[in-house]
Amino acid sequence: MKYIGAHVSAAGGVENAPLNAQEIGATAFALFVKNQKQWSAPPLTAENISNFKKNCEKYSYTPEQILPHDSYLINLGNPEREARQRSLESFLLEVQRCEQLGLKYLNFHPGSHLKKISEEESLKYVAENLNITLDKSKGITLVIETTAGQGSNLGYKFEHIAFLIDQITDKKRIAVCLDTCHSYSAGYDLKNKYAEVFNEFDRIIGLKYLKAFHLNDDKKELGSKVDRHEGLGQGTLGWELFKKLIQDDRFDEHIFILETPVPENWPQEIKKLKELLKK
Repeated sequence: MKYIGAHVSAAGGVENAPLNAQEIGATAFALFVKNQKQWSAPPLTAENISNFKKNCEKYSYTPEQILPHDSYLINLGNPEREARQRSLESFLLEVQRCEQLGLKYLNFHPGSHLKKISEEESLKYVAENLNITLDKSKGITLVIETTAGQGSNLGYKFEHIAFLIDQITDKKRIAVCLDTCHSYSAGYDLKNKYAEVFNEFDRIIGLKYLKAFHLNDDKKELGSKVDRHEGLGQGTLGWELFKKLIQDDRFDEHIFILETPVPENWPQEIKKLKELLKK
């Protein structure tokens, strides 16, 4: 079984996310557990929490099928101490909200060195903050997302992610989400060298850490280092890659989340992925 869905809206309350996922035929979903454009958020109410859990149960969404994403404001590798501390506090808040909702995962981008310190120095800050977060929480697995390497972002090399995992004390609570657009733009040729890329991933990181995928086609070319998502089959990757992924037995029980740019197309994209799963 593979869990297929999209990053749906939680406007009006987190309890609406499972309703929105159900409407597009999803068997998985991602959401923001607070406003992704703000540092703070009003506390979740008992009603928010209760209705979220009821709606998940009603439509058979377990924590293994839900991949919340943290705010894009957060930068755990920020070279400035005060800014880094603010990011850590916001990240902890998101983890706590995931705990309240009975979730299992929190997906995040590693961070950015802002061209002020080296990649390794910034990665060390990220690892330090991840360990602090794990120490101050329980039950939540932190899911590192591969990035395109745009600007000064970390996480575009498998070695970056391996470095972070190596620094983590509780390795049972760390995982990876591979974004197809990001990784292709970072230079990993998933389209033409599918087996080789995953062999490299396994050698450097370990496939046991891979728990989720963001399925996005790419507007740009291989190695562009530019993050521009495209609808499935409409970019430089093409449907053949998504067919391979969805039919790969190694990724059973994994979460597959669309972040393609036209939400109106999600029902059709999910339907086609489900059809490919049966072939």
